[in-house]
Amino acid sequence: MVDQEKVKQGIKLLLEGIGEDITREGLLETPERIARMYEEICGGMNENPSEYLGKTFHTDNSEMVLEKDIVFYSMCEHHMLPFFGKVHVAYVPDGKVVGLSKLARTVEVFARRLQIQEQMTEQIADAVMTCLQPKGVMVLVEAEHMCMTMRGIKKPGSRTITYAAKGVFKEDKDLQNKFMQLVR
Repeated sequence: MVDQEKVKQGIKLLLEGIGEDITREGLLETPERIARMYEEICGGMNENPSEYLGKTFHTDNSEMVLEKDIVFYSMCEHHMLPFFGKVHVAYVPDGKVVGLSKLARTVEVFARRLQIQEQMTEQIADAVMTCLQPKGVMVLVEAEHMCMTMRGIKKPGSRTITYAAKGVFKEDKDLQNKFMQLVR
């Protein structure tokens, strides 16, 4: 839960620190707006992915299930600037599947935290492995980081790609290659 009052105080201090007049008309409600925004974009801090991955359905299928192009927005914990892109999640069921929207909701749980992409990739894979207990899972994340595009090195359009492979995806290079072909 975001402490709205602390965020408002912090934003007032930040505005003063960069030389702004916090009594200026355009900034009067900015601390409140930003506090509400952080409630939304950091809302994953208090969510548990098992809420979404807990309801499963029996299946005899043991072929890869892939949910691709899940758009996400997150915040870099180093600069508190956005990074955004797409997540591709695949798993090989072992007797049970989950509703497809639940994979997207799981991505959101981890994206809505101050985060680094490498950690988010692993967290999504670990949550699917833990909750669904599939034969394997693979997650690929492609993202553009505003800390690289609007400050520092200023390289817009550059993308960072991370992946995590668990279970049969880690062991079977052909399965990994099939996943990569399907997401491209």
